[in-house]
Amino acid sequence: MAAALRSLHRPPDTPQLSATLSPRHPLISSISIPAINSRFSLISNPNNLAISPKPKSTTAWRRETLAAAVMDSNAVSDDRMLVMVPPHPLIKHWISVLRNEQTPCTIFKNAMAELGRLLIYEASRDWLPTITGEIQSPMGVANVEFIDPREPVAIVPILRAGLALAEHAGSVLPATRTYHLGMRRDETTLQPSVYLNNLPEKFPEGSRVLVVDPMLATGGTIVAAIDLLKERGVDNKQIKVISAVAAPPALQKLGKKFQGLHVYTGMIDPVVNEKGFIVPGLGDAGDRSFDT
Repeated sequence: MAAALRSLHRPPDTPQLSATLSPRHPLISSISIPAINSRFSLISNPNNLAISPKPKSTTAWRRETLAAAVMDSNAVSDDRMLVMVPPHPLIKHWISVLRNEQTPCTIFKNAMAELGRLLIYEASRDWLPTITGEIQSPMGVANVEFIDPREPVAIVPILRAGLALAEHAGSVLPATRTYHLGMRRDETTLQPSVYLNNLPEKFPEGSRVLVVDPMLATGGTIVAAIDLLKERGVDNKQIKVISAVAAPPALQKLGKKFQGLHVYTGMIDPVVNEKGFIVPGLGDAGDRSFDT
């Protein structure tokens, strides 16, 4: 394998970070917010925010995304934050398992891990640098393309529940580095505080970072986490957020502060209650993942 990798090289057209609509992947594109205000009525004047809803069918999704691209090309080509809700039946399935209050801890944690695997797979489209070359197969010489192992993706799970959602990241991505970030939310003020931070002092230039936080509710925790990444040299467009469920307050905060950020979530719920929990949501993801 090492000998084979020495013969590989980075092509000049290695995929770059981009918010451009790609016709090759019509199932994971963005739609401008005016087209879906009626569907998410609580999102009002979300500056720099675009959200991808889930149509009733794959055909409808293709038709809607292509129409949006024609009518509003700036929706996917400017620096607004983009929110992706992949329309995959398995994502719907695992969200449904997570929502059920009767789901036992072990199954809940497994469902969270499976959902994370799917969302990370979707988030890595057109985002991973590759190297190409030739290798010998059992039947002859083959042109091949590998993910470049010299540029691992940084995985930043926000403890505790982020550990469950990020559990299968290594089975999806060939090269990763994990940096744990422990943040606790005050139940009265809803403000976050950091109790564990093993982020590097400086990320290498061009690093790609997946921040994994299952619940984007009020937005305080995820905003504080991204602030820490930016202090260490990571640009907004080098960050993708992975969440199980998101709500308008968090998305509005992220959209106003971090232009160019991408968020991948399994579901957008409409309400955050006075205690800072998403409704209907799925409860306390950390407690339900680890039975504590």
